[in-house]
Amino acid sequence: MPSLKLAPPFTFESATQKVRMAENAWNSKDPQRVSMAYSEDSYWRNRAEIIQGRDAIREFLKRKWSKELDYRLVKELWAFGENRIAVRFQYEWHNDAGQWYRAYGNENWEFDTAGLMQRREASINDMSIEESDRRFHWPASDPGPADHSGLINSPI
Repeated sequence: MPSLKLAPPFTFESATQKVRMAENAWNSKDPQRVSMAYSEDSYWRNRAEIIQGRDAIREFLKRKWSKELDYRLVKELWAFGENRIAVRFQYEWHNDAGQWYRAYGNENWEFDTAGLMQRREASINDMSIEESDRRFHWPASDPGPADHSGLINSPI
C-alpha cells in the first residue's frame, strides 16, 4: 500500500479513496502488499472461513490467487460511517481448467485509529460465466483503469 494512510473519521472523499486503494492493492495479487492494510490481529470472515492475523491473511491470499487465475476486481463504496466502510464488489477469474467465474459480494470493514482494517466481513457468491461474458479486460498485471465506470450502472 502507498505510505498514505487514510484514517477515521471518514468523509465521502476519504472513504472513496480508501476503497480505490484497496481495489488497486487486491488487483496487484501481492499478498504481502495487501496484508499491510490490515492490523496485526485483524479478524476476517471470508465466505464461511474465519481468518485472524496478518500472517493468516497472507497465507489465505496466497492460496486464493494460486487458484483464482487472471483475477480482476472492481470495488465500489456503498456506505460509510466514522470508522466503517461498506463496499460491494465484483471480480472475475478462471480456474486451471479454463472455466471463468464472476464473484459478486459485499464487505463490511472496520478500521482502527491508525487506518488499518481490524475487521473484514465478506459475503461472496460465484457464478460461472462464458469467457465472452467477461466485463473486466485490462491486463491482469495492472490495477483496474482509473476511469472505469464502477458497478452502479453495470447489469447484475
